[in-house]
Amino acid sequence: MSSTKSPITTTRKDGQGLLLGRFEIGKLLGHGSFAKVYLARNLKSNEQVAIKVIDKEKILKTGLISHIKREISILRRVRHPNIVQLYEVMATKTKIYFVMEYVKGGELFNKVAKGRLKEDVARKYFQQLISAVGFCHSRGVFHRDLKPENILLDESGDLKVSDFGLSAISEQIKGDGLFHTFCGTPAYVAPEVLGRKGYEASKVDIWSCGVILFVLMAGYLPFHDQNIMVMYKKIYRGEFRCPRWFSPELARLCKRVLDTTPETRITIPEIMENKWFKKGFRRVRFYFEGDKLCSLQDGDDRVNVEDDGIDYSSDQSSYSESESEMDSRRGLTLPRPASLNAFDLISFSRGFSLSGLFEDGVEESRFVSRAPVSNIISKLEELAQVVKFSVRKKDCRVSLEGSREGVKGPLTIAVEIFELTPILRVVEVKKKAGDKGEYDEFLEQELRPRLRELMHSDQSGECESSHLPSDTE
Repeated sequence: MSSTKSPITTTRKDGQGLLLGRFEIGKLLGHGSFAKVYLARNLKSNEQVAIKVIDKEKILKTGLISHIKREISILRRVRHPNIVQLYEVMATKTKIYFVMEYVKGGELFNKVAKGRLKEDVARKYFQQLISAVGFCHSRGVFHRDLKPENILLDESGDLKVSDFGLSAISEQIKGDGLFHTFCGTPAYVAPEVLGRKGYEASKVDIWSCGVILFVLMAGYLPFHDQNIMVMYKKIYRGEFRCPRWFSPELARLCKRVLDTTPETRITIPEIMENKWFKKGFRRVRFYFEGDKLCSLQDGDDRVNVEDDGIDYSSDQSSYSESESEMDSRRGLTLPRPASLNAFDLISFSRGFSLSGLFEDGVEESRFVSRAPVSNIISKLEELAQVVKFSVRKKDCRVSLEGSREGVKGPLTIAVEIFELTPILRVVEVKKKAGDKGEYDEFLEQELRPRLRELMHSDQSGECESSHLPSDTE
């Protein structure tokens, strides 16, 4: 996150605003009570982005700062081809800025407002929606306000889920295992939410997906009435009728998704096995190079990639093998690690570090090593093989990703190597995703013991490690 005391924008000769010297601000795209969204251009990459500008004073007065932090945490947790991507967060004394992917095609609502869609088009959108929602659920994230207005279309006609402002995470679940907050849009809200007795957020999202599917195929809402209380009664009773042009397979799927009993409502894995859904469906396989999304086709021999529906990983800095690493396998030299300066060292202090300001449960540890970069990476690869973690690498950064699903998704750990002096390196270890307790256990039982031999020791034999203490500590 960046912060500055200087004015946040300057004015260029052509009248355009310049945000923090990095983004050229364009037209206003939309606004709400606490934020405005602008089209902008990244001066370095020349790419268009959307920048959400949030008024700090307003959210502090209304007690919504924790809400904003949670939204940031959620967006960093759910990087997927069918979800609008958060690139970075910046802040000044008065504003918070979300730099986000700009989706040019507008809302799905605008497309549906012109009339019902062809079956193949509606099926494609529903497949992408279920892929995105299933990915969120595997990360312990629940949208709770799915509707065509919160679904965007890019210039290629692919779907992007947006607006996670009402989203919840699994950590918020009460003692009874249910959510109790009444939220959502009336026409898309599930009957159990109306009952106000607690609900499973994943089941609520599935219901909303069912309403969206019906709207795409029918051109109108399954539950509708000018009197909102009458509409709620229809929803609560599940009173709807499929139009005659629905195929028998589609009608059966709609009835299963719009089942008023949450316990018997179809699940996302069951939807993905449904005959109507599976027609032409291909799982999304992807990885991220920094902020760039890279998709893979079937038969690609690249390994350790994200696969929608299988081995989800929420590593927010997912890296694939680079040319430099392939060169190193051929006996060439690995790239030199980034050098640390005085400001970097100060930021490593617990008192000065700002890295966790907008993060949700980020843990980080560091130690000094004399070992060559190649040895450190080899040791991490050996560790990954023993504990059956997948490995993603780029230059001097390594991501270790577990395959076991937990409440917060698989445990994902990022390791980056920096140069302190020509013979000393700092190894930084961060938990990027997963449960804190599982991370602490992994750190104590696997990571620390196996990396201890890499730690540089002084003449007294004590490890020079700031956050990876010795067993006697």
